[in-house]
Amino acid sequence: MSLPDFQLELLAPARDAQIGMEAVNHGADAVYIGGPGFGARSSADNSVQDIAKLVQHAHRFNSRIFVTLNTILRDDELEPARKLAWQLYDAGVDALIIQDMGLLAIDMPPIQLHASTQTDIRTPQKARFLQDVGLSQIVLARELTLEQIVAIRSELDPERCTLEFFVHGALCVAYSGQCYISAAHTGRSANRGECSQACRLPYQVVDSAGRFVAHDKHVLSMKDNNQSANLAALVDAGVRSFKIEGRYKDMGYVKNITAHYRKLLDELIEARLHSDAPLTSSSSGTTTFSFTPDPDQNFNREFTDYFVQGRKDDIGAFDSPKNPGQPIGYVTRVNADSVELELSDRSKTLSNGDGLCYYDLQKELVGMAINRAESLSTGKSGNKGLWRVFPKDAVSGLKDLRKGVEVNRNRDVNWTRVMEKKSSDRRIGVWAQLVETPSGMALTVTDEDGFSATASTSLPHELAKDGVAGLESLKGHIGKMGNTIFGALDVQIDFQQPWFVPASVINPLRREALESLERSRARGFDRLPRGVAVEPPVPYPDDTLTYLANVFNQAAHGFYAKHGVKVIAPAYEAVQELGEVSLMITKHCVRFSLSLCPKQAKGVTGVQGQVKAEPLQLINGKEKLTLRFDCKPCEMHVVGKMKTSVANQSRKELLNAAQGAPLQFHKKRPQQEFGH
Repeated sequence: MSLPDFQLELLAPARDAQIGMEAVNHGADAVYIGGPGFGARSSADNSVQDIAKLVQHAHRFNSRIFVTLNTILRDDELEPARKLAWQLYDAGVDALIIQDMGLLAIDMPPIQLHASTQTDIRTPQKARFLQDVGLSQIVLARELTLEQIVAIRSELDPERCTLEFFVHGALCVAYSGQCYISAAHTGRSANRGECSQACRLPYQVVDSAGRFVAHDKHVLSMKDNNQSANLAALVDAGVRSFKIEGRYKDMGYVKNITAHYRKLLDELIEARLHSDAPLTSSSSGTTTFSFTPDPDQNFNREFTDYFVQGRKDDIGAFDSPKNPGQPIGYVTRVNADSVELELSDRSKTLSNGDGLCYYDLQKELVGMAINRAESLSTGKSGNKGLWRVFPKDAVSGLKDLRKGVEVNRNRDVNWTRVMEKKSSDRRIGVWAQLVETPSGMALTVTDEDGFSATASTSLPHELAKDGVAGLESLKGHIGKMGNTIFGALDVQIDFQQPWFVPASVINPLRREALESLERSRARGFDRLPRGVAVEPPVPYPDDTLTYLANVFNQAAHGFYAKHGVKVIAPAYEAVQELGEVSLMITKHCVRFSLSLCPKQAKGVTGVQGQVKAEPLQLINGKEKLTLRFDCKPCEMHVVGKMKTSVANQSRKELLNAAQGAPLQFHKKRPQQEFGH
């Protein structure tokens, strides 16, 4: 069973349990977090005990907790991963996010399984296969267009499989699961949570004749994803789970971005309340915020909606992988120990601790942290908006800083302080009814999910001195739900007479009723069911798998063989692909971004036929990579080979892990396949 088709899920990231709790408090319907291992983020691990606390908090609101178990696994890691899966199941976790199909071939708990972004889901056939082997939720490749998402949705059963899509955060330039540059150059595998992020480095781009096409440009670095304007279109295309990237991100990011998308989804739900296809949130309660969410306040490389609305020519953050911030003003004077600025918006202010930056003459970002900020404004002389700032670093070391340079702010210390405080309130609506009984009175509370609880007390029936005022006061006391997760929607008092009820009686009665309601909700919480695989086993869309399938253990090999695959090559991490191969496959095209695409030249007089998709070379120090262009599917391959030193070290590690028995699969069809 998947997410009901009328429900929308806001899925937020958490580096740790505390951030996860704040994600829930800021409106997340679900949170994904790494466990103590195998979570594809090597420095974002959490203990099972901490995750259990997060589960307990989330379930109060019917929010779900998904744990990432999405690295590819060696044979010696399958049993530890299986034991961890059972521990997480016992801790109440709602689903595991996986990449390695070997997990489907071992004794896993009856927990729902979701397909990680690392499974690289770009086609209806791949999506249908994953649904049919029992995965209940699948996150689609970020590179898909709306039309491609619609095509995938049409192949799936919405009662069995939910479509999940990344709507915000950092973009991996490669098709997820299809990048091996880190493994080839450093031995750190992206498929095992140790990516060295070669895509964020500066490169020289050289053509086939040795001419420089671009100099020190971050040509593999993408802007950050932001689908704020496309939410309604994504819903119409079939997406039901809206995922925020960021398991490395801090508390302020998770609070702000979760709140931002909570407000947008709530507005969409409200707008379609009376439509033919009304929507609702998949968890309970309403969230209010003490701040106005603003994605520009957090680290970002500027924003793009990537390929959702078709190929764009401005998806790259080629000048810098850093946060450029927002324009705030211009330099008016550079002093020996300070810099004077004029702000573009004179209503804004600068503060000690703010972070400023600007582009030098090579278009690289230079940071300028403020140690002290002084306003030069008097208000009366008309110079409001003038500031003198004393940078943390020596002014003489700030490259190319001069009069007229535009300055951005990429850290607002006042915003940061707001995010450090309590900034949200999430409440589940409750209707309360107080009725008289022969011996006193009873309070019944019913929440928005239909759960109900009653508490009663003995009390002599005495008339209040002022009946009208007494009843209003009584309603007020009942409606004060304090630090609970509940908020009063309405309070009804059904008395035959305006009885006097002291606060010393009603307060513990209300507390008892709400505590009983929480227990009732906990008893009524339903765990997500495990998806059932189709029998007999459905065939995999292809009968041959290369290293790109990331098969790293015998259980995964057996899984694919069971589903009709005849030839299965081992994963790149098995160190058996030593020649030049595609180390990255991406929808991003450097030729297109540099206006060198043959399709762009088509029909242009004097250019048509001259621009060809010839290879380019990327150079960063001693590292060299070749760019090859597959124009029919409009894809780029970054080609290279594993360093000898890396291969030798990786072999040693594999032999130690396997105790002398290295992984061996068929890389080619056995001879009997050809009748020999």
